[in-house]
Amino acid sequence: MEFIIPAPLKREHEELHDVLRKATKEGGGVGDAAKALAKLMHPHFMKEDTYALPPLGLLPLVAKGTVTPEMAEVLKLTDKLKQDLDEMLTEHKAIVAALKELAAAARREDKPDYIIFADKLIEHAHMEELVMYPTALLIGAYVRQKLGL
Repeated sequence: MEFIIPAPLKREHEELHDVLRKATKEGGGVGDAAKALAKLMHPHFMKEDTYALPPLGLLPLVAKGTVTPEMAEVLKLTDKLKQDLDEMLTEHKAIVAALKELAAAARREDKPDYIIFADKLIEHAHMEELVMYPTALLIGAYVRQKLGL
């Protein structure tokens, strides 16, 4: 069974990637800070796209109480998320610190769009920590319970 990241989350990640790519092409402190941020974010986004966010695609079905045997495959993803959760939260701390550096550089260089971007991405990280990751883990726990695994 294929687990697909909900389209709004996928679009949001793509938009964040686009702004970050643009920022890395800037000169000065903004460009340097964006490049440092990109080095942190790329591997983190890959983890999210591989196993942290795809389980969320099951949420509409699970919310209706629908669980099928094929859904057991999601447990590979949610078990990996559970195993890596502390590491991912640690990565968020490093990413947030890098975002604060980017925002500071953007203030110094009068580039308010990147201040807004940094604030938006910090908020996104908090949303993942408080809503998305726990929801993915709950989906796994629910599927496991309903299938008696």
